[in-house]
Parts: sequence; structure tokens; C-alpha cells
Amino acid sequence: MSKKLFLKGGEAIAEAAVRAGCRFYAGYPITPQNEIPEYMARRQPQVGGVFVQGESEIASVNMVYGAGASGTRSMTSSSSVGISLKSEGISYCASARVPMVYVNMQRGGPGVGTIQASQQDYFQATKASGNGGFRMIVLAPSTVQEAVDMTYQAFDLADRDRNPVLILGDGVIGTIMEPVVLPEMKSDEEVAALKAKHHGWAIVGHSREEKRGFLTPGFWSTDSLEAHCLELEKLYSSWEENDVQVEELYLEDAEVVLVAYGTSARIAKSTMEIMRDEGCRIGMIRPKTVSPFPARSFDRINYDTCRCVLDVEMSIPAQMLYDVRLGVKDRAPVECCLRSGGNLIEREDVVKEIKKILEGGGR
Repeated sequence: MSKKLFLKGGEAIAEAAVRAGCRFYAGYPITPQNEIPEYMARRQPQVGGVFVQGESEIASVNMVYGAGASGTRSMTSSSSVGISLKSEGISYCASARVPMVYVNMQRGGPGVGTIQASQQDYFQATKASGNGGFRMIVLAPSTVQEAVDMTYQAFDLADRDRNPVLILGDGVIGTIMEPVVLPEMKSDEEVAALKAKHHGWAIVGHSREEKRGFLTPGFWSTDSLEAHCLELEKLYSSWEENDVQVEELYLEDAEVVLVAYGTSARIAKSTMEIMRDEGCRIGMIRPKTVSPFPARSFDRINYDTCRCVLDVEMSIPAQMLYDVRLGVKDRAPVECCLRSGGNLIEREDVVKEIKKILEGGGR
């Protein structure tokens, strides 16, 4: 059995990336994700990789764009306002079909906001990470172990789809320490083989006789651009069938179904367990991918017993609420339990909202 290590979230994510074969990291300091570049600065040289602290977020993401275009597993990370600055480079990667992984440890907003944990980048992550309407798989861990496992998986997904993949965390996930089991370290030979698989499209140096295409983030013909968009639409649609990750709990008898992701889900899940021990029939849907969103999970709720679906998130106004309502399809009332600005959801907040629903009687 693998040995458990006690690691901070940011350090664990960085080590998982290295073990997945990431050999290029470029980033710029911003709280609360600084443990990732700090760790990468030490670790990448040890495995023959490259660490660059760019002069800005914009420079860093474009370095990742260049490294990814060579077929190298590449990564960046930032927090909220820094991610906004990276959005153009991420859009280029999506258009040019360059795989890359990035991490957003969300902080409070809008604007510069606060360095404390928040979930106010949900719209940005799932609806508009850049221009042109591209989509990504967005993984939302609620523990450090999940952050490790999802980071390791993210590089495979990015390579498979030739598309950016986002790990959506927050200040809690990034800075708490928890015991984790790390995944297997890919050997130098395995890393080289992964890069070699991209030889057909990557910029790695070719002879004049070798015919190949060129990576480009744009198209000069409207016909070729539309064909490109149709190809991407096929890719995005495939995720709904194959890549939804979700945890569903007690949906068959729940009177109140909680919906939460990330740090909010930690609090919501523990609240559910305590209240079920007290005889309250509480269930839960926890999206592990917030894109694609697990809309079909809401079809498995027993609406004969469900009085209400409660959206629990650290965002005011609510953002995930819109996806929750689309999943529920007016089959039950939808209410919210919200905090914002760096204030964490507390169990008492969730209990208060649940009791209000239960004391209000049936539908």
C-alpha cells in the first residue's frame, strides 16, 4: 500500500502534476495559490523539467501555450483576477487545440476582492473562460486527495481532447493540509512516449519533406472556422456521455436535496450526515465536474418525497443556481444557502435553511 503523506493542497497538486508527466510550468505569484509555483520551482529541475516565473500572468500563459504546442505536458495556475488575465491565452489554446492544464484557486470578488476562499468564479470557469464560446472539462475537488487524483487525470484528459482542462479549487483547498496517497510517478521513458504521441501535430522540428499541418489559433476562411467549430461541438457533446463525475447520496428518500461543490460540499456533506443521524431525510448531489454539469443526477431525485432542492455555494449572487434550476426543471422549489466575499459556509447556515424548509411543510 502506498504511503500517506501530509501535504498542503497546493503542494499536493504540484506533485501530482509532476508525477503525471508535467515538465513545464510557468506562473506568477498570487495568493492563495502560491504554494504551487513555489513547489514547482524546486521540483521541476529535479525531474528535468522547466519552471519559469513569468513577468506577468499574460506572459506565463503564453509560455504554456508555446510549451504545450511542442507536445510537452504543461501547466499554469493562478487565482481569480490572475485567471482573467490568462483568459486570452487559454482561448488560443482552445482554438489551436493545444492541451494544457491550469488551476484556479478562487478568491473573493468581484475585482481584486479578498485573498480568502470563495466560489465566485463559477460563471467564468463553466460559461466564459475566454472568447469564442469554447468549453472545457472543469474538475472541482472537495478534498486534497481529490485534488491530487483530479490533477493526475487532468493531463490525460487534456491530451485526449487537445483542449485546456481546469482544476477549480479555492483558498481552502489550496492551503489546508490533509493526508494523501500520491499516484505513481511516470518514468522518463513514459513521459517521452506521451510526448512522442503528439508528433503528428506538435511543433517539434520536421524535415522539409514531411508534410504536416501547422498550429494556429485563427482561421482566415469562414468555412474552415465553421468546420472547426462543428468539430469542437462534437467533442463537447461527448463529455455529457462519458466524462460527468458526480456523487449522489440518498436521493431516493430525501425531503431536502443539497447541491454543492468544492469546499461548500465538505460542509454540506457533513451537515447532511449529522442531520440524517437525527432522523432528517437529507440527500445530496455533489458535482465533481462542474463542466460538464451532472444535470441527469436531478432526474434521480424522488420528487414524491423531495420538498426542496437547496443550492449551497460561496457566491452572492448565486451562480451554480442557474445550472441547478435547469437540472430540477420546476419539479421542486429551489432555495439557496449562500456566503460570499471570503466568508465560508458554516454548518449552522445550512442547518438553518434546512429547518426553515422542513418547518414550512410540504409542497
